[in-house]
Amino acid sequence: MKKFLSVVSVVLIITACNQQNVKTGFVNNTKVVSEYAEMKEAQDKWTKKNNEVRAELEEKAKQFQIEVQGYQNIMKSMSKTNREKKEQELMGKQQVLQREQQTRMQEIQQGSQQEIDSIIGKVKDFIKDYGKKNGYTYIYGDTEVSNILYGKEELDITDKIIKELNGGKEPVSEEK
Repeated sequence: MKKFLSVVSVVLIITACNQQNVKTGFVNNTKVVSEYAEMKEAQDKWTKKNNEVRAELEEKAKQFQIEVQGYQNIMKSMSKTNREKKEQELMGKQQVLQREQQTRMQEIQQGSQQEIDSIIGKVKDFIKDYGKKNGYTYIYGDTEVSNILYGKEELDITDKIIKELNGGKEPVSEEK
């Protein structure tokens, strides 16, 4: 029986030694996403759209303010009925303006979030394919909450991923 256990132990040790090497790497998710050219383009696009909508809404708000000031200048000369009628009209316009502002800002926020989510999904799929193509067993993601507390620098494939995502161009960090 001892001989049998010894043989089994030797076989297990040899089997364990013959296992494939595990190739691992890690990626700083935040850096990959923020330095991905498509993400930068999307952020620029939505920032521009947000600024355009804000400028348009500010112009409408200014026009409304001018109308309110005009009413305030002549309200004392108006009859009570006409004053109440004009005030109701102005309140209605203010509510329409506020609803438009909320709707337009929500549209921008939702559109932006959908595009960002799509890009993040694309990055995840890319990393998955990269791992398969390059023989990785695991690629870990390091985030702002630091899932990876320590990793050898040579296992950090963040810049390689960014370079390939951006069509072979070297990553340009805004922090440098």
